Amino acid sequence: MKQIIICALLILSTFNIDAQTMLSAKVVGVRDGDTVEVLDEQNKTYILRLAEVDCPEKKQPYGNAAKQFTANTVYRKTIKYIVTNKDRFGRSVAKVYYKNKYLSAEIIKNGMGWHYKKHSRSKELALLEQKARLSGIGLWADSNAIAPWDWRKARRGKSNR
Repeated sequence: MKQIIICALLILSTFNIDAQTMLSAKVVGVRDGDTVEVLDEQNKTYILRLAEVDCPEKKQPYGNAAKQFTANTVYRKTIKYIVTNKDRFGRSVAKVYYKNKYLSAEIIKNGMGWHYKKHSRSKELALLEQKARLSGIGLWADSNAIAPWDWRKARRGKSNR
């Protein structure tokens, strides 16, 4: 029995290590502020949903600005990433890094997105959002900025009528 438990723990720890593997890819597309398309070393493309951040939707105020920020930051550049999860659309949710910077943190710090507290408990990201809000940077220049999750919910409500 003891050997079975030890084998099970070893197998589970292997999956955990694998889930935290740092991968490398080139950004070949930016779908919106928090979603990029990457090409890996085997020439396979993947859609990555950035972890811990939620940017305005394309049709929402600052949606294009958020997309442009992400494009200016990582488009056609090699990034490193760690897949943390899959979202309900099957996209890989990932922590994306470039030049030793965490992309989600840079987006939040520059007022191009919200710290996605529903999926993150990061105190650092919460503080970056608070600083951006107080400074009126990016979307925080709009005193009536609507969080993307509230905007999506309102849009769903309109389509159900």
